[in-house]
Amino acid sequence: MKIRTRRKLIRSLDVLDRPLKFNPFVFSRNFFLWALLGIMGGIISGVYWIVLEIVMHGMAFFDGWQVIPTMALAGLLAGLIIHLIGDPGEIQLIVNNIRFNKGKLDPKNNLSMVLSSLLCVGSGGSLGPEAPLVQVTGSTGSWLGKVLRLKGEELRSLSIAGMASGFTALFGAPLGGSLFSLEILHHKHAAAYYKAIIPAFVASCFSYIIFALIIHLGIGPIWDLPSYIMEDKFDFAYAVLFAVVATLFGWVFIFCTKFLKSAFYKLNFPIYYKTFIGGIILGIIAFYFPITRYFGHHEINDLLLNDFNLEFLVAILFVKILAISVTVTSGWRGGFIIPLFFVGATLGLIIHQLFPSTNLSLAVITCMAAINACVTRTPMSTTILLATLTGFGYFIPILFASLTGYFLAPRIPFISSQMGEERNDDN
Repeated sequence: MKIRTRRKLIRSLDVLDRPLKFNPFVFSRNFFLWALLGIMGGIISGVYWIVLEIVMHGMAFFDGWQVIPTMALAGLLAGLIIHLIGDPGEIQLIVNNIRFNKGKLDPKNNLSMVLSSLLCVGSGGSLGPEAPLVQVTGSTGSWLGKVLRLKGEELRSLSIAGMASGFTALFGAPLGGSLFSLEILHHKHAAAYYKAIIPAFVASCFSYIIFALIIHLGIGPIWDLPSYIMEDKFDFAYAVLFAVVATLFGWVFIFCTKFLKSAFYKLNFPIYYKTFIGGIILGIIAFYFPITRYFGHHEINDLLLNDFNLEFLVAILFVKILAISVTVTSGWRGGFIIPLFFVGATLGLIIHQLFPSTNLSLAVITCMAAINACVTRTPMSTTILLATLTGFGYFIPILFASLTGYFLAPRIPFISSQMGEERNDDN
């Protein structure tokens, strides 16, 4: 942007920042700035989602044994994009930059993130589009702040608001998306960046509206759980009990990922070799267990609507954990929140089959909440997100489960940059 144009924009915003004498409201340039960022985030998210669906439908044509070379080739191409254009990093880098780099998210590798994630998510990797959207919209907020010469908490808040706009657009939960953008930054103190909460709310609301207009998003649950009515006073105890079991599998996922990360790290090859190997493994898994392909947005409904036997559900549970771990550690790009929800839903179905007297909806949703809160350390936003996505009217059992997963999580968080001190070893 030319200096003259930038100065004119800053002068215009300064004028907007001056309250009108007859205006009884607290309008300022900041509100319009947050709204603009939300609109940009909604447009970016809507376009990304449309392109992703095109890629997914195209890749879905290759099934059966063809899924193995398809995913191997997708992994190879994604690795080459990262190798040639630039490494966009992962969620650890985003958190680290927000906390320790004054909120600056560099947009220079956004093209690499968009192209590689479209291939990874669209071909059937066990990672979702939430992380790419959060990075792109967050760096858009950071770029906008730099253009307007914002510094300190103002710049950081704009980056966080951008992250919230991308997350909200995907999940359709402005409140949950806003809280997630705050909770994900620290493993203990969700309110550490409380100054960004209003910017995140405003950007999220505008992003949600724009995204809904672009893709005709329906307002309502996306996963078909049976209606739940709390009839037993012990349901809260059941929620905690189910959450303890789900947290155990959260630990399994974390240690499986740590082990595979160490194994792939020892392969002293360029990243495209690792993504190619990961693609072969994921293709083999998808060949034998097709329902584990993709990140779980539609597959969770397939789990709920089909009457799978217990042995098959147990196999899916462990295979999906392996698939997510391979996807995360082999260099594929994407987010793991929705895949973790898939794991939780599978575990809830297993519990219901083992103990048919338990309420299916309660078992499924509490397991989904606990495993995600265990891994991401986001109990508040997890509660709100799941209540929105499932139409679960009684959100208190979800909160009990989320807090159980949070407090029984490993002392060292899965996202290491959530710790109180900067850790560069994982970036």
